Amino acid sequence: MAACGNERTIDIGARLRAARTQRKLSQRELARRAGVTNGTISQIEQNYSSPSVSSLKRVLDALPMSLAEFFAGDFTENHQVFFRKAELQEVTPRKLLRKGDGPISLSIRQVGNALAHQIQMLHERYGPGADTGSQKYSHNAEEAGIVIEGSIEVTVGTQTETLFAGDAYLFDSRIPHRFHNTGLVDCIIVSACTPPSF
Repeated sequence: MAACGNERTIDIGARLRAARTQRKLSQRELARRAGVTNGTISQIEQNYSSPSVSSLKRVLDALPMSLAEFFAGDFTENHQVFFRKAELQEVTPRKLLRKGDGPISLSIRQVGNALAHQIQMLHERYGPGADTGSQKYSHNAEEAGIVIEGSIEVTVGTQTETLFAGDAYLFDSRIPHRFHNTGLVDCIIVSACTPPSF
């Protein structure tokens, strides 16, 4: 899947550095709070590392800051009602840090500014083998989704199921969870999270 020419690019490294320094935290202190190495924080801030969703969420939890808050600063919204495909906000760490024009294995795009609403609507595309990270992650919300195409392995707590087109899920996002496309074709999901905290 090639990148769309008019998609926004976000400097994740600069954004993390700004969030960290605003809270007067050193890289070492943020790393300690997040349970990662100092080098991990340094590599993300220099855009040398492409964190998974779960890895970035773990770092942001130590600030504390949600993924929605982290990505919201790039655009303003004047009560916009309709959104064209190119206007969806990319909130996928690996895609945003991608170097060159290689294939994109995971894309999670948000409708509008989630911080201005009580619901966060997402269009998710998982390429074969793509996942949200090797570790499960959690956030303070409830989420639901419907598989539109392909299949996805969803793990919520100790339960794991493979869902196919037309299947759906609904769970408390505080339970650690993970998504993994174990199939051979792209999986597309339309999901919602309330309150916005992804």
